[in-house]
Amino acid sequence: MNEKKPPYNLKFVVRDYECDLQGVVNNANYQHYLEHARHEFLISKGVSFVELHDKGIDLIVTRVEIDYKYPLKSHDNFIVTVNIQREGNARILFIQDIYRMPDLKLVVKAKVTGVATKKGRPVPPGDLVLKLGLES
Repeated sequence: MNEKKPPYNLKFVVRDYECDLQGVVNNANYQHYLEHARHEFLISKGVSFVELHDKGIDLIVTRVEIDYKYPLKSHDNFIVTVNIQREGNARILFIQDIYRMPDLKLVVKAKVTGVATKKGRPVPPGDLVLKLGLES
């Protein structure tokens, strides 16, 4: 049986300085929201960037795909969701959505590909697989 787990989610509020002259969130800020939610998700799973780095392993993003569906505006409340899956031996996919609150209007759909690296070369994610619940 393959039950789908509910996504991790994190709440945010748009700050004035994140908006452009048109009064909507500048496109680059969505990547900040996505990244912060990914980091908080990993921390919630017991993943320490410092401990991994001390072991010579760094987690990096290799690809970001974003579909912008609807703009956020100053003071909008929103959530960023995070789901994960493995792709191949080394890649982890972060499937992320941004929804405006409280109406759950879809704002962004994103797929972020990450890998663990050692000395700049991709390596299997090892213990991360267990911490993140990605066992084969």
